[in-house]
Amino acid sequence: MSLSAYAGHHMRAEIAEAPGVFVRSAAQKPALPDLSALRAIYTVARGSSDAAANILSYEFMRETGLPMTSLPPSIFSLGRGVRLNDTAVLVVSQSGASEDLVRSAKGAKAAGAQVLALVNAPGSPVAVVADLTVPIGAGAELAVPATKSVIGAVAAGLAILGGLVPDYAPRLAASAHNLAQISDKKLPMTAAILAALLRASHVYVIGRDTGFGAAEELALKIKECCALHAEAYSSSEVLHGPLQLVTNPLLILILDTEAPDVQDSLDTAEARFRGAGGTVFRIRPSDVGLPALTPAAAAAALLILTYPLALQTALSLGHDPDRPATLLKVTQTR
Repeated sequence: MSLSAYAGHHMRAEIAEAPGVFVRSAAQKPALPDLSALRAIYTVARGSSDAAANILSYEFMRETGLPMTSLPPSIFSLGRGVRLNDTAVLVVSQSGASEDLVRSAKGAKAAGAQVLALVNAPGSPVAVVADLTVPIGAGAELAVPATKSVIGAVAAGLAILGGLVPDYAPRLAASAHNLAQISDKKLPMTAAILAALLRASHVYVIGRDTGFGAAEELALKIKECCALHAEAYSSSEVLHGPLQLVTNPLLILILDTEAPDVQDSLDTAEARFRGAGGTVFRIRPSDVGLPALTPAAAAAALLILTYPLALQTALSLGHDPDRPATLLKVTQTR
């Protein structure tokens, strides 16, 4: 099948906009409601937004000391909800229009939670319900696969964290300044990774901490753009049963945020997969000369660096990543 000369045009342009979206979204100073009595924070999201929420969860837990984990939307859209007194629920959605997320926002509020929303569409149904909406600020996103809105969701969530933890705000500002330097940078191993992706039938994407959320998002992009089987794993889990699949041809992409705490785990995973004969690439922000970033900002940087790999692989395989054959921009689930 021949592709239009415009195939991938929207996705390429939106990836290029992502660094600027991060900088703008991270600079917001949201007027937070009183959250001093919080005992936990929960996230509600699907797809790429859930990967962004996972990145945020690790950073929030480290900085606030509060538990933060995901609630399935079906708890509210199919079930009767759960007790949420003294909690906040962070709903993350590009469109803010999926029925299950709207029901989740309403159900969480009725159950006693402060509902915070990260949405890209102004005036969306989720935003109308929320106690506080922080705009993702990515602008119109025309490609079906979300890219710049994922980066904006991470940044907007970090802006909330900067309001909760005052000494995090200057670190976020410094990271946003450093991440802005990523524009037009390209991984030095791009050609080798692309060649490996074109040979691959199965791909593992591995990370740890915020890098695990980035791994979930990159694996999703490889699936939806390239129609390749890809799975995300934490480096702490992949050495159990999943390691056995390296006995078949397997490509392993390791997303390394360069946080000191995760190095031993990633080193072990890399050594075990290389030793078993896997094709392994380890990708770091410093590969393109980026200075130090907070772990969540580093996860966003890794996505900006690797989204083009999914784009180019899709085009080489004859897929238009702007319009995957079976997907829509807004997925309505209940």
